[in-house]
Amino acid sequence: MQHPGGTPRHLFFTGKGGVGKTSVATATAISLADRGRRVLLVSTDPASNLDEVLGVALGPSPTAITAVPGLAALNIDPEAAAHAYRERIVAPFRGVLPAAALRSIEEQLSGACTVEIAAFDEFSKLLGDPAATADFEHVIFDTAPTGHTLRLLELPAAWTGFLTDNVGGASCLGPLAGLKAQQALYGAAQRTLTDPALTGIVLVSRAERAALREAARTAGELHALGVGDLSLVINGVFAARDPADPVAVALARRGVQALAGLPPELAGLPRSELPLLPFGLVGVPALRALFT
Repeated sequence: MQHPGGTPRHLFFTGKGGVGKTSVATATAISLADRGRRVLLVSTDPASNLDEVLGVALGPSPTAITAVPGLAALNIDPEAAAHAYRERIVAPFRGVLPAAALRSIEEQLSGACTVEIAAFDEFSKLLGDPAATADFEHVIFDTAPTGHTLRLLELPAAWTGFLTDNVGGASCLGPLAGLKAQQALYGAAQRTLTDPALTGIVLVSRAERAALREAARTAGELHALGVGDLSLVINGVFAARDPADPVAVALARRGVQALAGLPPELAGLPRSELPLLPFGLVGVPALRALFT
């Protein structure tokens, strides 16, 4: 699979659940590393299975994948990110404030908003802080299913505007006046996301009408966010080998018909097709076979 115009520094893989985003993203990262590039593979999915696919226990910091020189991977863990954020806020006050006051601060920073934004902070650093990924030439994002991903990509602009308009108030991250560093970071992340020279989005789908409809909706929403460098991967394309097998012929025909009726939002995008393989895409050797 080749990205149009070459592979940008940041590459996102998104799509409906079950279409093979993790397989395609991981195979892309391995392919780039095999060509001598230094690559960081990041899962933003709270239910990530990147550990299983690579056969390596991953954490929130880059872990070198010994089977693929030049490749490292990490999982953004929302709960771990929120815990680390709370500890950074509370730690300076231990031994200074009463225990009840510390508990009150921790409770205020324990809501769903704090969990979401703490994870978003980790994501934003990978996009907006060059020092965070200085050791890598490419950062590949294996994302959660579409809705979660769109929410993640909307947040840089949303929080940048919120911090600009509400400097005197408070948020689930604390007093807004103390969040100027985050404001700069979110702004940098937003600029990176909308720069086609730096960031590309790969819509992963199956040759199925429902998956293609969701990919089309996603393409429309991404364009509305100002993200324009989109491409399409049709994964798991089935070809009937035996014309005398009516089930195989029917399955292949259904895929052909789905692609023939490609929604207009997808019809003009650069497109790659990957075959349905007769084995599971778990482990580096299997992932290397996806593109060959």
